[in-house]
Amino acid sequence: MPFYVRAGALPAKRHIQFRRPDGGLYAEELFSTKGFDSVYSLLYHLRPPTATVDVREWKRAPAQLLPNEPVKNRHLLTRRSTLRGDAVDARVPVLGNEDLLISVADVDRPMEYFYRNVGGDELVFVHEGEGTLETPFGELAYRAHDYLMIPSGTTYRLQPAGATRLVVYESSGAIGIPKKFRNPYGQLEEHAPYCERDFRAPVLRDPIGPVGEYEVRVTSSGRSAVYIAQNHPFDVVGWDGYCYPAAFNADEYAPITGKLHQPPPAHATFEAPGAAFCVFVPRLFDYHPLAVPIPYNHSSVDCDEVLYYVSGNFMSRRGVEEGSITLHAAGAPHGPQPGAVEASLGKTSTDELAIMVDTFRPLRIAKAALAFEDPEYFRSWLEPSPGTKT
Repeated sequence: MPFYVRAGALPAKRHIQFRRPDGGLYAEELFSTKGFDSVYSLLYHLRPPTATVDVREWKRAPAQLLPNEPVKNRHLLTRRSTLRGDAVDARVPVLGNEDLLISVADVDRPMEYFYRNVGGDELVFVHEGEGTLETPFGELAYRAHDYLMIPSGTTYRLQPAGATRLVVYESSGAIGIPKKFRNPYGQLEEHAPYCERDFRAPVLRDPIGPVGEYEVRVTSSGRSAVYIAQNHPFDVVGWDGYCYPAAFNADEYAPITGKLHQPPPAHATFEAPGAAFCVFVPRLFDYHPLAVPIPYNHSSVDCDEVLYYVSGNFMSRRGVEEGSITLHAAGAPHGPQPGAVEASLGKTSTDELAIMVDTFRPLRIAKAALAFEDPEYFRSWLEPSPGTKT
């Protein structure tokens, strides 16, 4: 995050003695990215976070990804997934490549262990539900339509207050705010669709002190392990810096509208290596008297486009439902389906909410997702034959 935050008790300067009430030293931890060359935070623990009782094998099955061959547009009805569990075990991989893995998760129980992904940042979209994301930086209360931005290496637990549906993007690198929205000092500019006030930082709670055995499941670019830590991961008394988990709610997004239809970059939210994220929120339509409100036909010549449909009336698409994912592949033109353009004329607004990511390397299909694919989707642009009832 490009915003400085401080919380709890801190010493006057970095890397100096900072003592507990009993006279012992707090354990300082540098939480950094890209070595020491990018954003970082300093956390102060009751005891060293390095104390490890044991390291065990974690047999975590990797996502099985198959080429999108033949190259075609696809529709995945993810609501048909039956897997349930906690925020890690419930993940069903859907699409992925070298830069990004996209999963859905229907969460019906809290995490009884801690989780740490050190292979890259995670961006978690909350379709439905509410609860708490617990981290060493504090707690983030989440609600429907939140994006939870979790930096690589963050130890966390997601504790739902009820049934929660997530879309999880696991990146190979850092997920951040597009440069076009920031001035040279990192401040969000006036034309940005959100501002610093829209982002929520964790609320630091009292440190958890008892020594014990705490299970931390760690994954790193396909390698996994279970660490048994002696000290609780949330024993932090204070921290400050620029690297920390944060929340942003899509309902706070201020969409850019215009005289004519605005292309997807006008709806940008975040960027990552090999990927660009967008959100389509309820908004007024274009105000030219002859404007066509819905997207024009277009060819994704250098990227694969993935839309997850959250809620509302998806007027340019028929046959999709809440929780649908469409993959529009590079080389396969797509656009409004038959009758959608005429039906949109004269409308003044849309109530749809959908999230999108474009990837600049081809996506592969997760084997698990084939169970809920609509195999006829690529034919959905055919005009009805004369006399055919629709």
